[in-house]
Amino acid sequence: MDDLARSLLQRLIRRIPRQVLKTTLSKWARLSLQQEESLDFTQPKFVLMEHLLALCAENGLGVKHITELEMIYVIDNPNQRKWNAYQLLEPRDDALSVEMIHFKEQFKVHLVALIRHVSIKIKKHTDEAVWIRLAWGDSLSRPNHLKPSYVVHHLQTPYVFVTNVTSKRMTLLNQALVLATRYSSIKDANLSGRKLTAIRDLLMKQYQQVFPSKHLQPLGEKNQIISNPQVEYEQNEQSESRLQMACEVFGGGALPELQTAIYKLETKLKDNPNKSMTGREQPFRCVVKFASTNILESLRHGAMTGIASTPVTPLLSSITQKGRNHFVITDKGPSSQ
Repeated sequence: MDDLARSLLQRLIRRIPRQVLKTTLSKWARLSLQQEESLDFTQPKFVLMEHLLALCAENGLGVKHITELEMIYVIDNPNQRKWNAYQLLEPRDDALSVEMIHFKEQFKVHLVALIRHVSIKIKKHTDEAVWIRLAWGDSLSRPNHLKPSYVVHHLQTPYVFVTNVTSKRMTLLNQALVLATRYSSIKDANLSGRKLTAIRDLLMKQYQQVFPSKHLQPLGEKNQIISNPQVEYEQNEQSESRLQMACEVFGGGALPELQTAIYKLETKLKDNPNKSMTGREQPFRCVVKFASTNILESLRHGAMTGIASTPVTPLLSSITQKGRNHFVITDKGPSSQ
């Protein structure tokens, strides 16, 4: 077991929580049943790590095998890094018929043609997603396995999710993706987040959508008793209307756990008393960031309860309608960046 493989395994074991390490090693299937049973997961982690290193050395495992273990952990725990979404554009006639074998072969061929020193490992997950692990090098250095990139692509869809890729490498990656998927181009979807499942579900509309209806959703029983029947009727009607509009925009049921929405303002300030600011030729620039454990749930609740006005402003409804959480606001209106 060389130094690189040892270093990779040490870093990985430190990252994997003790409660999931046993399951991850079992899925890896590089240790015998007897070797797995010899591991004592109640021991201090450094002791457990040394034992595991000895077992891997005994089995002659190297970098190739350790990266397999890393992929298993990352695939099972995708919501621990920042992901950026990209959208493939202008599919060719055979784009929807691209299969795993064709994609894998073409992606490797085209990326290696662009950059010689790159390590590529591709695995198809049970949900039909293709996971790609990339370790980048350059003309003078070998692939750096300590700082890998990950790419996720669902075949027959135009969406790609990427993490830990520099802008320089992204140019090369985009070229390989476009050629392998049989599309003409690719663009930044202006959607990012730490939960891969959330941005995937938002883009692919994999949540309960509510469509416009003349029949409003009935409200549940109210704790507060209103003595005037007319007041009660009007309040219920308004609440039902807000509920319907909020669900039409943000969805019903459980929503994708998107955590931020960012708006970059590049507009001229309109404030007559403040002549020093309104007289500037350059636009006023600032950033407004909404943050929550579930921003869509928070916005829906605000609209349902009347905290936010209804109908919902396009600045907020564009998050679900356009599948974005990064916007630029100019004097011409909102646009995705």
